[in-house]
Amino acid sequence: MAGKAAQSVVKAVGEYQYPWREKLAKYKVELSKGVWGYWELGAWKPLGISARHRARLRKEMLLAGQDWPYDPEKKEMRSKMKGHKCDRIAAERRENTANLMQKMPEMLLAYKKRRWEKKMKEEEKAKDK
Repeated sequence: MAGKAAQSVVKAVGEYQYPWREKLAKYKVELSKGVWGYWELGAWKPLGISARHRARLRKEMLLAGQDWPYDPEKKEMRSKMKGHKCDRIAAERRENTANLMQKMPEMLLAYKKRRWEKKMKEEEKAKDK
C-alpha cells in the first residue's frame, strides 16, 4: 500500500508542469517594465515578481520552445584595451628598431658628411675674416 502511495506521488511530481502560461499572463505587465525594477514618480519601484520566480518563469518558457522578449538589450562591447600601452606596442617598436638598425650605416655616413660640410663652412668663414 505504501509503495503504491509513493508511486502515485512520484507520478504526480513527474507529471507536474510549472504553470508558466498562467504566470506569464499574470506578470506580463510587470515583466515589461524592466528586469530589476523601474522609476515611478522619482522613486525606484522593484518588480512585483522576485528575481528567482522571474528566472524560473524564463527557464520554463525557454524549455517549452517559446522566446523570452523581456531580457534587457545587450550593451556594446568595450573597445578600450586593458593593460599598459608600452606592453601592447612593444613588438611594433622592436620591428621599427630593427628596420632603423639596417639603415644605420647610411645614416651615420650622412651625419658625418653633414658635420664635415659644416666644419668646412666654418673654416671658410674663419679664412674670410
